[in-house]
Amino acid sequence: MTLSHTLAKLDEASPLPLYQQLQRALRQAIESRQIGPDDALPPEREIADELHISRITVRKAIDGLVSEGLLVRRQGAGTYVCARVEKNFSKLTSFSEDMRARGRTPHSVWLRKSEGSVTPEEALTLRSSPGTPVFRFQRIRFADDAPMCVEYATVLASCLPSIDAVETSLYEALELAGSRPVRALQRLRAVLFSAEQAKLLQTHERDAGLLVERVGFLKDGQAVEFTQSFFRGDIYDFVAELSDL
Repeated sequence: MTLSHTLAKLDEASPLPLYQQLQRALRQAIESRQIGPDDALPPEREIADELHISRITVRKAIDGLVSEGLLVRRQGAGTYVCARVEKNFSKLTSFSEDMRARGRTPHSVWLRKSEGSVTPEEALTLRSSPGTPVFRFQRIRFADDAPMCVEYATVLASCLPSIDAVETSLYEALELAGSRPVRALQRLRAVLFSAEQAKLLQTHERDAGLLVERVGFLKDGQAVEFTQSFFRGDIYDFVAELSDL
């Protein structure tokens, strides 16, 4: 990518500092899609050489755009334009379905699959008796190569033929077993990532994130799924359509 053909020329005589000029030029290029979602920026050294400015100036400009959520640094891979994903909060769809609908390729990295009994909190949430068998699934969810969330799901064992029935999409496995939720209660709140979560999501400890808690129900009102998903706040948006009808 040659930035000199994309960005407005920087003016050393301007009262606006060079790093702010570069920020503004990059912001305009991103908003006008001259630099598209998921495009990688050249290394800071190349940008500095091409625009005849210092690397400190480039680093300061990029730091500001990372703070705004327009750019994201991926560990060991470079700096990319954020490709924000919108999730319709009023539709009951799986992560995999959401990503495919947006032309993204979903995949997961499994952290753990385990079998056990409901905890007191899970028993209350799933409206189940103490000792009820459950399957637990922990994984990182990706859109293309970008980590989107860390997901912790607990499902009644009676709703799946085995723990290995879930290969990629939990909802697809539940649908095949005749136990896909038809409605859900969801709660969303802001959180700060722990050191472990930040490492898994390639971000920083105490960065802002979104915790979505979902309880999925069958037609007869039986709760079958309790999922906690910690989403990156810099690339994931939740939207809902409201009506007074």
